[in-house]
Amino acid sequence: MCGITGFYAFNEIGRLFGINLGNANNKMTHRGPDLSYLFNENRMGFGHRRLSILDLSMDGRQPMTDRSGRYTICFNGEIFNYQILKNELINKGIVFNSETDTEILLYLYIHEKEKCLERLNGFFAFAIYDQQEDSLFMARDRFGIKPFLYYLDEDKFLFASELSALKGFNLSPKVDLTALYQYFQFHYVPAPQTIFQNVFKLLPAHFMTLKGRDLKIEKYYEVPSEIQPISYQNAQTQLVSLLDNAVQKRLISDVPLGTFLSGGIDSSVITALASKYTTNLQTFSIGYKNNSFFDETPYAEAVAKKFRTQHTVFKLTNDDLFEAIFELLPFLGEPFADSSAIPFYILSQRTRKKITVALSGDGADELFAGYNKYLGEFKVRQGGFLANILKNNLGLLEKLPRSRNSFLTNKFRQFHRFSESANKSAQERYWYLSTFINEKQAKSIFTPEIQARIDFEKYNSFKNGILSTIQEKDLNEILQKDVQTLLSNDMLHKVDMASMANSLEVRVPFLDHHLVEFAFSLSSDYKINHRMKKRILQDAFRYILPKELYKRPKKGFDVPLMQGFQTVLREKIENDWLNDERIASEGIFDLKYIQSLKSTIFNRGSYDQNHVWALLVFQDWHTRFQPDFSPSMTE
Repeated sequence: MCGITGFYAFNEIGRLFGINLGNANNKMTHRGPDLSYLFNENRMGFGHRRLSILDLSMDGRQPMTDRSGRYTICFNGEIFNYQILKNELINKGIVFNSETDTEILLYLYIHEKEKCLERLNGFFAFAIYDQQEDSLFMARDRFGIKPFLYYLDEDKFLFASELSALKGFNLSPKVDLTALYQYFQFHYVPAPQTIFQNVFKLLPAHFMTLKGRDLKIEKYYEVPSEIQPISYQNAQTQLVSLLDNAVQKRLISDVPLGTFLSGGIDSSVITALASKYTTNLQTFSIGYKNNSFFDETPYAEAVAKKFRTQHTVFKLTNDDLFEAIFELLPFLGEPFADSSAIPFYILSQRTRKKITVALSGDGADELFAGYNKYLGEFKVRQGGFLANILKNNLGLLEKLPRSRNSFLTNKFRQFHRFSESANKSAQERYWYLSTFINEKQAKSIFTPEIQARIDFEKYNSFKNGILSTIQEKDLNEILQKDVQTLLSNDMLHKVDMASMANSLEVRVPFLDHHLVEFAFSLSSDYKINHRMKKRILQDAFRYILPKELYKRPKKGFDVPLMQGFQTVLREKIENDWLNDERIASEGIFDLKYIQSLKSTIFNRGSYDQNHVWALLVFQDWHTRFQPDFSPSMTE
């Protein structure tokens, strides 16, 4: 696990930016604190920050060049089937200098070129320079576990694991206002866009080739979607086998390893399987001292006791959470407002003091229908008495208090959201349930000048591309769409950003591509019904997990931000982030809107804490990056 960066100059002006390679590389010290190394060749260069996981010797140093001197690789990730691939290459006469998966990937590419991607089981983002062809080959893993960002103009091509590294090349790109508009809807900037013009995210399951100024992007993988006939009992057996194999593969490490254990089904299953192959497995969970509604540590402790792990619980106070905000925000290369990143950052920070690699349960919700919105979608499609009652009583539900801060108000919030979504088409319902505010609301927060510069044609084209495959045939289409969007843009980005900020590698067994393909070969009624989400996952492991796990509500990683807005963060909000003079001078947000929102916050009115958090995150990012909001030539 590492940080990678590089440049490829098209002319002498572009080569001047190469002098910033070391600076760009050092912006990612947190991603790889163990070693830093640069490679320069004519008009291109690579930078690498290493977090040593396999082969801790200097033989694993990157960038790494093959024996012929023709090919050089800069790699971030882990290839879990590397030993099998290595044996194949040895049989072809390859002699290896190290015990790393990096060298195996390099020689696999030399022999198979882009076809090598089909052979890889793991997560990755990498670039390979071919000196003879003077070309670059770059790729990202199937589901977007590892990031790959790039910048392109008439003089140069730049890439990196983080936006901060790209900024380290002394770039001053302009803000993409359409991306900003989308950020306030999704609370992330959806790929392939970033918050900046001319800066993009390589989509998952894609590779790029660059020769001269010719940049080509191709897709190399798509999850099969054909439903296969299999009995429910046999499907459970196969699921256990596939997940067991995925976990076992991800236990390979030359440094201390453990698991995150929330007490939910997903992380508990991973822990149960890992404990079979690891003696004295270390597990880690996080809870809240001041709020029992959000605290789930008793369930985690029950799992730890059953599987005899060395369990550590981090009990957080509200002060811990709010202090961590100011540690986390500097790691955001672009605005990102999933507030669950805060406790996950703390969990990663404290876990890193004991281990270097952690396994997590991410991905299971999207594969096996674990979110409440999937249950809502299922009930809308199935109909029934209760669904019709909620659908036809939106007016009543709008009068009830709604928030995430208690069981009752959270139920009212869920009922209201169901009622609103049930009256929409399948495509509009998906968009509604994927966003936090609607298009009209998102537009209204900006000044008229900013509104006029948003490219709504570009926005609608993006939206239509997302929604075109939703045809209300089977719930799997919703799950697949979330794997492509929500999972890579939000969940996996959060995990990568917060863990790598603390030099911690996180592995996700549920996203082994063999398991993903199996999950989407199952009928959706194996995953969800009127009574149960993640049905097959729960049933397949019911015989080994503690019974109390099956009697608990799903809460997620919510954060009680409202209290912070009104107390420890109030001065920062009033005098900095949402200060009237600052808002007016920036010319981005409508001043009256911001004033009204502040009044609501501080007078304890009803508001969405997540929307406020999105504004605060943006304002903090704006302070650190000082982005260019001036119109571009194309506007």
